[in-house]
Amino acid sequence: MLKLNVPDMSCNHCVSAISAAIESVDNDASMEFDLAHRQVNVESNAPIEAIKAAVEEAGYPNQVA
Repeated sequence: MLKLNVPDMSCNHCVSAISAAIESVDNDASMEFDLAHRQVNVESNAPIEAIKAAVEEAGYPNQVA
């Protein structure tokens, strides 16, 4: 499981945008969002760097927790 810290994630709009970005890389990815801690847990077969890049391209800088 990949855990990302996404400091700019603050609302459900952010969750939707990040979900769409991750699904563009892996449509079968499973995601859990923790808005309070600004973290996303991702279960995916896609490469970590591809997921991180997609989230960044959506406007959300992130780092692996």
